[in-house]
Amino acid sequence: MERNRICIAILALGGQGGGVLADWIQSLARSQNWLAQGTSVPGVAQRTGSTVYYVELAARSEAPPIMAQMPVPGDVDIVIASELMETGRAMLRGFATPERTTLIGSTHRIYSIAEKSAMGDGRGDSSAVIEAARQGAQRFIGFDMEAATERSGSVISSVMFGALAASGALPFPRTSFEDAIRASGIAVEGNLRGFDEGFRAALLGVSLPEEQRPELPEPTTDLGRRLQARVIERLPEAAYFNALHGVRRLMDYQDLTYAELYLTRLENLAAFDRAPFELTAEAARYLALWMSYEDVIRVADLKTRASRLERVGAEVKLGKAQLLGVTEFMHPRLQEIRDILPPGLGNLLARLPIGRFFQEGRHVETTSLRWFLVLRALAGLRRFRPKSARFAAEQARIESWLTAVAACAPGNYHLALELLHCQRLVKGYGDTFERGWRNFERVMSAAKTLSGGDAATRLRHLRDAALADDQGLALSKALS
Repeated sequence: MERNRICIAILALGGQGGGVLADWIQSLARSQNWLAQGTSVPGVAQRTGSTVYYVELAARSEAPPIMAQMPVPGDVDIVIASELMETGRAMLRGFATPERTTLIGSTHRIYSIAEKSAMGDGRGDSSAVIEAARQGAQRFIGFDMEAATERSGSVISSVMFGALAASGALPFPRTSFEDAIRASGIAVEGNLRGFDEGFRAALLGVSLPEEQRPELPEPTTDLGRRLQARVIERLPEAAYFNALHGVRRLMDYQDLTYAELYLTRLENLAAFDRAPFELTAEAARYLALWMSYEDVIRVADLKTRASRLERVGAEVKLGKAQLLGVTEFMHPRLQEIRDILPPGLGNLLARLPIGRFFQEGRHVETTSLRWFLVLRALAGLRRFRPKSARFAAEQARIESWLTAVAACAPGNYHLALELLHCQRLVKGYGDTFERGWRNFERVMSAAKTLSGGDAATRLRHLRDAALADDQGLALSKALS
């Protein structure tokens, strides 16, 4: 039966061109003598709600149709989603149905604030969303639209438009889609490349993003080659990958002396490790993470690096004739300032009546000369970090942790591994660090009482409970 009414829901994040896509679809329909109407409802905030664009098309008839303002669950023919979890949201809202809907969604992920800020691994299960999409729509077309966008040097809206054309869900020829892009007059050549890339990718059905295999870092300096030689000479092969990345990270974080301290600590563990040397390999990863703890110096350094500005420019598709401005929200507390000072000077600062200046966060334009110079001055304190109060405290904590691991390894190797993994609790700075550190201390204290063949399993359960929420409720329940 010929369809004379088509309902389309588009779910896109800010800056992804969902509005442009909706305009193209309407222009396309009108060029084919169809009626078209488009509306949109913006999301409430970044990654807590996408903008939903609704386009309704109708073939011309004697009686003019009455068109809806929003998609109605169970009454949507085509759903287009610019990211995998937006595909999941569309299904949760009932937009996709197995009897009727063609579901077109990207299989790449843009992680939400909740996923990034989770105590543990807060990422949603991508495979579950893809399987639900297969079951919950009449037809599912999914591929990595972000990768297609990069390959074509275009924008994701043109890739989605190409996928829509390839789906055959609209009764219009491919040439009419391309004509709609030309008629818009907006970056025509680039959008046509993106359209073609999306069209060809959609014909392949469902494909997942290609996993990026990390490569061993290649040293580019004499110091780097010397450290690499030390890793290969003194550590087991199983630890090479993590250790070489750890060395590079700590050279970037501090200096040669600090990277050598890292290797010395690893060599001490490797001395009593045994094949397959899992303990040394895991220690190489977690020790590097802890030794490069976050502080005001590190944050200031990362926020003002040229590579970061280049990455932000690439993400927002910065044009050659455009200027980039970046505004950050920063809220360093007085304690974070004290942490980067020598203990005596930090204690003196604490006695001064300046706490009120650190009670509220502020917006900092890191691309302005004033704030850039302030942050670069903070980053320049890196050379004095080893004299700071926080540095001394962290090194003592690290030594205590490694001592516990070394003491446990001969009698209970698996428990020693779980003790290493407890470093996952220690991350961030400010309130995030303090919460994690409290949980770490509670778990490590409980580990001293564990014994027997199931000790490693019990410690893992405690650690998982500590990562379950930021208030420590699950951990308290597990401990009791």
